Amino acid sequence: MTRLPVSEHAVLAEIEPQMRRLLPADLYARVWFDPEPDRLMQVFQHLRTLQRALQDYVPRQVAEQPPPSGKVRYEWRQGTLLFTDLAGFTPLMEANAASGRKGAMALLEVLNRYFSEMIEIIGKSGGDLLEFTGDAMLVQFLEDVQGDDTAQAVRTGLRMQRAMRNFRSIETPQGRFSLAMRVGIHAGMYLAADLGTPHRMAHVLLGQTVQRAKLAESSGKVGRVCVTQEAGDRLRADDQFDMEPCQNERQPSCHYLIQDDLTTGFLGDYDISLNRRRLTSPLLLDRSTEGLLNEIQDALRRVQLLACYLPSEILTQLVEGAAERRIPPNFPEPTVVFINLMGYPEAADIAHPDEVPALTESFSRTFSLIDAAVKARGGTLQKVTYHAVGSDILIYFGAFSSHPEDALRAAGLALAVQEIVQQLPPPIAGGVPVSLGLRVGICSGAVFSAEIGEPRGRREFNILGDPVNTAARLMARAQVGDILLTERVYQAIAPHFYCEPLGAQVLKGKAQPQMLYALKRQVER
Repeated sequence: MTRLPVSEHAVLAEIEPQMRRLLPADLYARVWFDPEPDRLMQVFQHLRTLQRALQDYVPRQVAEQPPPSGKVRYEWRQGTLLFTDLAGFTPLMEANAASGRKGAMALLEVLNRYFSEMIEIIGKSGGDLLEFTGDAMLVQFLEDVQGDDTAQAVRTGLRMQRAMRNFRSIETPQGRFSLAMRVGIHAGMYLAADLGTPHRMAHVLLGQTVQRAKLAESSGKVGRVCVTQEAGDRLRADDQFDMEPCQNERQPSCHYLIQDDLTTGFLGDYDISLNRRRLTSPLLLDRSTEGLLNEIQDALRRVQLLACYLPSEILTQLVEGAAERRIPPNFPEPTVVFINLMGYPEAADIAHPDEVPALTESFSRTFSLIDAAVKARGGTLQKVTYHAVGSDILIYFGAFSSHPEDALRAAGLALAVQEIVQQLPPPIAGGVPVSLGLRVGICSGAVFSAEIGEPRGRREFNILGDPVNTAARLMARAQVGDILLTERVYQAIAPHFYCEPLGAQVLKGKAQPQMLYALKRQVER
């Protein structure tokens, strides 16, 4: 082992706990025993590469200025939100699944080509891609002095729809497939918050504006751009957008479809492209052992601020594969848990200014307790996403390494979260306690797991496929407090949990009725 001066050895010992989590296992062991300058340089270069990868995993505003780990940060934002959803992906995925790793690579090529084109349009149009939600995207356009953010969002949506022409006919060995997209837009004020613990943070949006944007997407039509009445009212006459009422049974007069009858010259290829500038990486100025240790200490601090936004399982994959900068695609068979947590998004709009700090602290505590319950059972909490009511939380067991008890762990987790929410002190908004509730859907089966997005830009690891969609639909069908299961999950947990049969029911996207069950409690042994 290389001998270090006492002061330098103290620095190495101080940063060792962070290196343990953020260095590949072999590099960690080698630098611990031989902290010579060449080895320390390898550590610095790895951390610089990892920092670039993590910056691509989070929204731009988080990448540029992450909060101190574990510190709740929030701000009200005014602007326009754009939601997209991809239609036709599930048949394409199922066709490739039978081909194993070769099929996974072919599917990833199509998906990343789609995302790369869309992300380029978003960047050139002045948008900020906040997150991927499966094969969907949420994009933010902050209000500017010209008040042009809504028109920017509409132009972006139209450009994206035009780009979908490249995916109308996808030739594969299994046949020809087609992808299409829905786009929904709403404008208003919403609360953006960073919350959690130093070990795990999340960036979330709260408020009706987010939910209305999501509803606009689900109420729209494939190939069109759907805007809410409020967003339509913000468009100026000189924007030259042709709007027609959207015929929707649920809300017949609240949405409009934008007709793409614009000339190429008027729509153009971009609005601005300044926000596509790459973030800077740290420069190494002092290559002495002392200088390298100091630079590594600073790099670890910067990387840790971003690393806490990722589940530990995904972070490990990124750390070990930082040199290749990709996580290999696969077709695992996890158990998927979708939780709809109701109360916090709705409370943001009615909370008094002096109630917002306590409201975000309460959400931070709830998220952290749920994440802890997931970790304790060996699962992965992917993220907090958005729903027409409440916030959705995507959790899965068995995507990285399967376990015979994945379904049992998922069921136990659902009951634990139910108890966590029941025992939480209700936050206060508008001077009254907020009623918190949850709905849960659980499904298992083959999914597509991969790092999706731009291969060298904005991207994210995620799981996609029918089990994820089915878990979400079960969650949406559930009543407040219910935990709904598919037949496959029920068969896996029946000896250990009491479940009430609900009979065969029709789910969206399913040709045949599905046997459903409601999880009630764990059977005492």
